[in-house]
Amino acid sequence: MGSAGVLLGAVAPVALMVATGYLAVRVLHLERGPLVRLTLYVLVPFLVFDQLWRNQAELGGAVRLAAAFALASAGFALLGCLAGRVFSLPQPARVSLTATTAFPNTGNMGLSVAFFALGEAGLERATIIFVVATILLFSFGPALFKGGSLKEQLKMTLRLPLIWAVILGLLANAVNLKLPLNLGGGVHMLAQGAIPMLLLSLGMQIAESRFAVSAYDLAASLLRVLGGPLVAYLAGLALGLSGPDLVVLLLISGMPAAVNTYLMAAEFGGDAERTARVVVLSTLLSFVTLPLVLGLATRVAGAG
Repeated sequence: MGSAGVLLGAVAPVALMVATGYLAVRVLHLERGPLVRLTLYVLVPFLVFDQLWRNQAELGGAVRLAAAFALASAGFALLGCLAGRVFSLPQPARVSLTATTAFPNTGNMGLSVAFFALGEAGLERATIIFVVATILLFSFGPALFKGGSLKEQLKMTLRLPLIWAVILGLLANAVNLKLPLNLGGGVHMLAQGAIPMLLLSLGMQIAESRFAVSAYDLAASLLRVLGGPLVAYLAGLALGLSGPDLVVLLLISGMPAAVNTYLMAAEFGGDAERTARVVVLSTLLSFVTLPLVLGLATRVAGAG
């Protein structure tokens, strides 16, 4: 298989599962809500716990990767904020642009593409980024859209099963936990269910969204899928990342806008309609841009 086939092979399985979720809504008229709740509150915490528990990444490298993504996220937010000011957008649209630029889809798309592109090594690194991104999203997302005290943001974060999965997973790894009666196998099987369910729910989200394209939607989507890797490259260089760490950082940073940005815009304020359109359009564009980002990242990092 040529290099183009390898790159497309990382995205094609993702596209298949997203398309299946889309058809499940259009043909079978299935409801997305229960699937999303099951995935976010049960399967994803199992995935995070399982990956952190089994993760063999060197601690210093994991911390450096997490720090690089946190630094890149600050750059994403700054990029979106500056773009909103340059184009004199109204406040709700400016907030939404900052959010869709700052928060990539590290869950539905990020974990899946990293796994199909780089296998378990990619998934391990993508999970580290996913944990950091989730903490940033639920810590700063509500404040970005609505404001609120640090205490309120902390209470919201601590209510998430994901946060406790992070804590328990790190503890299990530190003490080299061994579960009896092959319960670890059960945990791993539940964890494996998260990726297809994430992608099915994303396809269902697209099926339920109205699709329209304006100049704002296209610009905001391109800012996310193309501006993100550029900012991440600078952050990665600043912290000395190379090899698979840099590849995964750039790949995840080229993901479309996180679906949760729409949920937060609808719940806390911002331009929810524009946010939804950017989530959908950036997702569709990413099926074209991600193979390019992956190819360039592999060359730049020398990990091909």
